[in-house]
Amino acid sequence: MADPRNHRMPPVGVNLTTDVERRVDGFRARVRWTDPSTKKRVGRVTHVRSTEEVEEFFDQMRTATQTGANTTVTLAEYAASIGDRWKRGLDPTSTAENYDIGLRLRVLPALGHIQLVKLTAGMIDRTIDTWETQHSASTIKNSIAPLVRVLDEAVRDDVITINPAKHRARRNLGKQVTQTTGALRQYAIPDLATLRTLADACGKVHQSYSDHVMLAALLAARGSEVAGLRAGDVDWTNRVVRIERQHYPGKGGLVVKQTKGRRARLVPILDALEPVLERLTAEKEPDVPLLRGPRGGVLTTATVRDATHWDDLVKDIGLPNLTRHGLRHTGATWLADAGIPLHVLQEILGHQSIETTKGYLHPDHRHLAEAAKQANQFLSATPARREAPRRDAPRL
Repeated sequence: MADPRNHRMPPVGVNLTTDVERRVDGFRARVRWTDPSTKKRVGRVTHVRSTEEVEEFFDQMRTATQTGANTTVTLAEYAASIGDRWKRGLDPTSTAENYDIGLRLRVLPALGHIQLVKLTAGMIDRTIDTWETQHSASTIKNSIAPLVRVLDEAVRDDVITINPAKHRARRNLGKQVTQTTGALRQYAIPDLATLRTLADACGKVHQSYSDHVMLAALLAARGSEVAGLRAGDVDWTNRVVRIERQHYPGKGGLVVKQTKGRRARLVPILDALEPVLERLTAEKEPDVPLLRGPRGGVLTTATVRDATHWDDLVKDIGLPNLTRHGLRHTGATWLADAGIPLHVLQEILGHQSIETTKGYLHPDHRHLAEAAKQANQFLSATPARREAPRRDAPRL
């Protein structure tokens, strides 16, 4: 069992005395001080291999007397000491849980033994390099993010001066981090006929799976948002569907919460979706769920995948890489191709950043051609001759 005296830190403001003893295998370094409460002499001892390490140890102890921070603490020890403080502001049912898993299963096993003050950006980069050979980009993201948050807390506590993981989340991770024009179109279904083919195939298992496919695609909605819809969210007067919640599998079971963007959004009802919505809303009270599965349960994306044998099904119709989230990409792509202004499309999709929305624009810049057409029509209607400016007109 480790001697607790070898982890003792001097309190703020005390005077330290130091001494060094040479040993066969290195040096024994000791600091001592008078405990302000008990008035007893106490101290801390460490065994190191070089004089440089001796001075480093003494500097760490002197820093503790100035700031009260334990600069000898390892990443694992520090993470345990702050508890859930690094999770502040995160959604506890999804994001916080995923980050916590990333911290426990990847970050701490790889880096937890290293002292915070010795943790460098290079160490973190090499760790991410290893993760890239083993995990998906989303798994790596869920590992880097909690590391950044824990180290942010260490900066606030004056344990370290800068966060060496701060910009690691911007790494490529084998993919384009910032969405470029057309980047998300590859995940979409090409046309309405193919979507109906997919929906019909799912409908052979149960009608609810077909309805899920149509709703997710034609509302450009996430699967959890489709599960969260209620009959009263369909506004026939204004021909829009209000998306304001999602039914999400979280810690402890299914939970109802806000959308990912934490705000409600309105999506226009397309003609192809109208018969589906008419059937699903018929004779239902506003608070009744719009869609439920064969046994009355919530349809999650995993439920749809397993029940329809999704991977085999999409392969059979020529879309082997189509995921359930690809249905949302499909609707977004079609709305973009319809010429909906970018800022309106952003509101429909609920994106925080317009850069994400740009990922659905056609890469041939057809929207710019349409803008030029409108500008040319305006200019052709402008009188050819304009009144000449007066010579004495003020210059602005």
